[in-house]
Amino acid sequence: MQVINIAPMDSIISITGLSKSFGLRKALDGIDLEIHKGEFVAIFGPNGAGKTTLLKIISTVSEPTRGSVVINGLDSKTDPNVIRGMIGAISHETYLYDELTAKENLLFFSRIYGVEKSAMQEQVDKLLKSVKLFNRADERVGSFSRGMKQRLSIARALLHSPVLLLMDEPYTGLDQQAAENFERVLMNTGSSEVTRIMITHNIERAFELCDRMLIMDRGKILFDKMKKDICSAPEFRQEYLSIVEKDIDEEGISNY
Repeated sequence: MQVINIAPMDSIISITGLSKSFGLRKALDGIDLEIHKGEFVAIFGPNGAGKTTLLKIISTVSEPTRGSVVINGLDSKTDPNVIRGMIGAISHETYLYDELTAKENLLFFSRIYGVEKSAMQEQVDKLLKSVKLFNRADERVGSFSRGMKQRLSIARALLHSPVLLLMDEPYTGLDQQAAENFERVLMNTGSSEVTRIMITHNIERAFELCDRMLIMDRGKILFDKMKKDICSAPEFRQEYLSIVEKDIDEEGISNY
């Protein structure tokens, strides 16, 4: 199976020879990857493929064993704090404070992200409106549904106007309606210049959203194609299965 290499062009992420080991286990094995500004990239692969490890290294939460990561022209080893200020993160865990209201959560994180005090209230109100939670701004987050919390987590991730949005299994725990609301907010909030990277097992939904599809397994990128060069989600599913070659769950995605 041929891996398609996309030549660097207006890159926001440039990864060369990236490896990460945990003791004797190699989580990432010599990855080279270029991601361009404004792209929406979906990453697929079985559990243990190295997807989350890759995102953690991009976000500077984890350091590579070998190789280099350049984000928006900055080396992740020498400028991690600056890079963190460029990134918004969304996970299956929302990491919100249940005892605080929606507005209090966003104001708290605004201070952490260094949002200008004079612009803080306006930014919070704007984002609450964009995620359709302005009317619930003064309610405790502990009373929110899973979908509402996920929408609020998008607002939090965009507080500091990041150029890079990283998402790790954001659909976990969302029903169909909540997933559709999440996608609407995700695609309608923020600048089209924001680069998005999403780890997911949901081929159909990702196929509707993304520009580019990657498959990882055993710490390597084994498939890298623009969506326009893939006929359909079912075709990609078959490609996935032929690459991973493992038992699958009822959704057709390996969990091993």
